[in-house]
Amino acid sequence: MADHPAIAMARGWIGTPYHHQAALRGVGCDCLGLLRGVWRDLYGSAPEEPQAYDTSRFRSGGPETLLDAARRHLIAKEDLTINPGDVLLFRLHPMRPVQHCGIAIDASAMIHAHDGACVCEVMLAPWLRRLAFVFSFPPLDERR
Repeated sequence: MADHPAIAMARGWIGTPYHHQAALRGVGCDCLGLLRGVWRDLYGSAPEEPQAYDTSRFRSGGPETLLDAARRHLIAKEDLTINPGDVLLFRLHPMRPVQHCGIAIDASAMIHAHDGACVCEVMLAPWLRRLAFVFSFPPLDERR
């Protein structure tokens, strides 16, 4: 299977420093900024601008802002089967809202931005216990 276009786009962000709420390739991004940047690369413009956010909204019982946005713009998968190019959403703490995302390279690796590190490819194994949802990008011809 050929790489999903999102993988090639995400790989273009590798090495971008972590910067909270940013989405500029080569300058800075967080995990959502990486996803927003890949979306822009694929479809030409962002589907919506995120509201400012801080870590306080990730407390137990907080709003599912990231999950809700994913449901509005991506295609939800019924299970946690991972295919190349899928968007992965993680709960870093049980019973708290989803607060991290990455783009699957395959079922064993992803590209993501994480606090304290630049955008990079990592093995999924340490993250799988936190995987909460898997989404697919809409077909390219549906968004242009």
